Amino acid sequence: MNTQTAPTPVLAREPMDITQTGPVLHVRLNPAAQDDTLTVAVLDELITVLDGLHERPDVRVMVLSSLGDDFCLGADRHEYQDALATDPTGAAMRRIADKAHRLCQALENSHAVTIARLHGKVVGAGLALAAYCDLRAGADTCRFRMPEVGLGLAPAWGGAMGRLIGEAGAARIRELMFTCDVFDAATAHRLGLLHKVAPLDQLDNAVAAWTKPLARRSPEALVLTKRMLNGYAKAARTADLSLLDSHLLTAQLVPHHSRD
Repeated sequence: MNTQTAPTPVLAREPMDITQTGPVLHVRLNPAAQDDTLTVAVLDELITVLDGLHERPDVRVMVLSSLGDDFCLGADRHEYQDALATDPTGAAMRRIADKAHRLCQALENSHAVTIARLHGKVVGAGLALAAYCDLRAGADTCRFRMPEVGLGLAPAWGGAMGRLIGEAGAARIRELMFTCDVFDAATAHRLGLLHKVAPLDQLDNAVAAWTKPLARRSPEALVLTKRMLNGYAKAARTADLSLLDSHLLTAQLVPHHSRD
């Protein structure tokens, strides 16, 4: 197990727990108040944390994990249904979807190197969220799935399709999106969706093997390297359509809701 010095509490509030150890910020989703889904409260808190990092140059690394049984089971469909029931025009739904896009862009553009520590199930929007982290380590018992097509929706959460294709390749992602098949940690590693796989009881050590050297690196070198990697990855695409995804998702859900 990880033998690091106990982190100093910085912020502990639902729906997440946040601590800091030196230049490493640990952000843990806390499903005590809800199930393991990305509710609006979670989106708002994560956006607040990432926006706050602009004034926190001392934070060089951010580790994103969960205190629940699973890393994340996806977006909260009950909130989607409630938003459409309250506002059938879809405006409220678009605001939720836009938050998801803002969160993913904040992860991608943060100066901190972001690390996803994954365990249990990583589903839909949870996988999209992890894909926007710079590095991803997962327990060998992880199970992944992109269920959107099976639910009658396009995989549009957060504008993540472009990121997933960039990380794993269009051919590989295409099959998993169309079939909605469950795949394991070994497959995720082979596809490039995981950089490391470790037994659950060694996962913290696997993450620490990244955070310890990163904490010693030049902050300027880390930021420039991250900016260059993201820039070259985006340059490989002829267009970035992610800004349209929140509207695409809403446009799909509004007719479904009307028929129901």
